[in-house]
Amino acid sequence: MTRTSNTQARRAQITGALLAVIAHHGYEKATIQAIAAQANLAPGLIHYHFRSKQEILVCLIEAMAQAAHARYLAVLGDETEPLQRLRTYLHARLGLGEGAAPDIVAAWVMIGAEAVRQPEVRAVYRQMIADELALLTTLIADCLRARRRDARTAGTIAAGLAAMIEGAYQLSSAAADVMPHGYAAGAATSYAELSIAAAPAG
Repeated sequence: MTRTSNTQARRAQITGALLAVIAHHGYEKATIQAIAAQANLAPGLIHYHFRSKQEILVCLIEAMAQAAHARYLAVLGDETEPLQRLRTYLHARLGLGEGAAPDIVAAWVMIGAEAVRQPEVRAVYRQMIADELALLTTLIADCLRARRRDARTAGTIAAGLAAMIEGAYQLSSAAADVMPHGYAAGAATSYAELSIAAAPAG
């Protein structure tokens, strides 16, 4: 194993430790000492690979985004039909079963809560939301154009779906026993399809 791959593996180990600490204890309690303990490493090794906790957080969010996108691509395959691509995206973000990652969802909810209070977290959180919103808008615009609807409404529909996704994550962490099991992907898909159908002609 090369030095570069050793470094990448160590950074992934540290990032995974931050994920576990955030998911179970929140961002504020994810001190360098707590991350080191979770990773079974000396705190000095954490500082060797990362300059700050925020840098680890950025790396974690990038890894979370990559994992979510990988799940989407794995299910998508060679699909080209716009509505089916959107359905696949929503299932990848909200569906249960293979590839679902409750710890990632729990950590993301904690990161969102910290984004309200801490500017350093807010900057990373906002970028992730912006990236997801851009992808959603593109998927919805493709659906609208395929049905000869006004693609200018894509941004509004995408914003509604993004809010549904974030809300579903919050509820899965705070009130999972209250909500119907497995409701989120189907509810979001229905909202998307109805919104596309109701859009004005293009």
